Amino acid sequence: MNIFILVGRDEEYNMREFLELNPPEKFWQEIKFFLDDKILTTEKLNLDNALGRILAEDLYSPVDLPPFSRSTVDGYAVKASDTAGASASMPTYFEIIGSVEMGESTELELKSGQAAAIPTGGMLPAGADSVLMIEDTEKIEDNTIESFKSLAAGENLVQKAEDIAAGELLFKKGHKIMARDIGALAGLGITEFKGAVRAKVSVISTGDELIPAGAEAKPGEIRDINSYSITSYLNKIGAQAKKVGIIEDKFESLKAAVKNELDQDLILISGGSSVGIKDMTIDLLNSLGEPGVLLHGLAIKPGKPTILAIIEGTIVMGLPGHPASAWTVNNVLVAEIVRVLNGEKKAAAIGTSNNKYLIKAELTRSLISDKGREEYIPVKICKKNDKLMAEPLLGKSSLITNLAYGDAVLRIPRNQEGKEKGEIVELTLIE
Repeated sequence: MNIFILVGRDEEYNMREFLELNPPEKFWQEIKFFLDDKILTTEKLNLDNALGRILAEDLYSPVDLPPFSRSTVDGYAVKASDTAGASASMPTYFEIIGSVEMGESTELELKSGQAAAIPTGGMLPAGADSVLMIEDTEKIEDNTIESFKSLAAGENLVQKAEDIAAGELLFKKGHKIMARDIGALAGLGITEFKGAVRAKVSVISTGDELIPAGAEAKPGEIRDINSYSITSYLNKIGAQAKKVGIIEDKFESLKAAVKNELDQDLILISGGSSVGIKDMTIDLLNSLGEPGVLLHGLAIKPGKPTILAIIEGTIVMGLPGHPASAWTVNNVLVAEIVRVLNGEKKAAAIGTSNNKYLIKAELTRSLISDKGREEYIPVKICKKNDKLMAEPLLGKSSLITNLAYGDAVLRIPRNQEGKEKGEIVELTLIE
C-alpha cells in the first residue's frame, strides 16, 4: 500500500472548497479501513542496523542468561549454611580447595567447611550457594580463611537463567529496538531477526515563490520550510524520507512528479500559491484513480484544509502549507500512519490518545478556543516555585518559530471552549 500526502499552501480556504469540516474521528475511520488490509513488509536486520527499527516477529531467548551461576564479587564461594551464626567473637573457618579462573568452567565441588577463591563473574562451583566478599574474610594460613559474616543462600551471586531462561519471550512483535536492547540481543547471541521495512516517503515542494533553503532570497521569494521539517520528523520516527525538490505550480508538472514517486509509501506535496491551486490539487487527485478524494476539511486547528483520498489503493493526504499547520497535521495524523506502516502500531490503535510523552503543567494564561474544532497550541515549559508552568506561544499558523521555541503542545478537545489560567493541563512533548 502506498500513501500520498499532499501539503496545500494556505490555512484558510474559501468555504465552498470544503466538503465539510469533518471530526478527526471520521478521518481515522476512513484510514483504518485501508490500513487494516496492509500486509507488513519485512526484511532481515542485524545488530549493526537494528537501532530504532521495529520487530516483525516475537523474539525468544535461545539460551539461559547467564548460562551459569556466577559471582558478583571477588571473594570465596561457600555454602551459606556454613556461615550461620558467624560473628566477631565466633568466626567461621573454611578450607580453600582451589580457585575459579575467569572465563573458564570449573570442576571444583565444595563440601561442608570448604571454600573456593572466585573472581567477579566467575563460575560458581558445584556445592556452593553464596559468595563471601574478600573484605569479609581474613587469610590465616595458605589454605585457610576465617570470616565474621553470615550469608543467606544466593547472596553475592547471580543464578543461572536469573536474567532470562531459554525459550522465554524477550521482545514482542512491534517492539522498537533501543540501544539497551541491542546489548541484550548480543548477550543472547541473537544477531539476525526480522524487522519491518521502513515506510518510504518522498516530499515534493511546489510554489513559484519557493526557493531552496541554501539559496539567497529575492523580493517575493521564501525558502522552503515544510520539506525540511516534515522529512526530519518522519526520519526521526523511523521513516525513510527524502526531499524531491521544488516543482512548478502546473497541473502536468505536479502530476508527473507524483507519478515518478509512486514506488514510495508516502508522497508529500508541499506548497502551491497560484490562484486555484487547491482546486487543481483536488482535480489532480481525482484524475489519478478511484475512488478519489474522500475527505476535504478537518475540524482541527491549525490544519483545517486537510485532504484524504484513496487512489487505487493508495492513501493520499493533503496538508495545509503554512509551517505550523503542516507540522501539526504531520505530527497528529501522518506520524500515526507511518507508525502503522512501520509495524510499530496496529491500525485499530491509531486515533487514540498517546500518553507516551505526556507531562502535566500549570497554564500561565487563559485560552479561548473555537468550540467544535480540536486545537493544538505550542507551549514553553518553565519552572516557577518548584512547579512546572506552561506558557502558550500564540501566533499565526505561518509562524514556524513557535514550534522551534516550544517545548510541548497543548490539545484542546472539540467539546471545550478553552482553558483557564492556573488549570493543570496535559502536554505532549515536542520530539
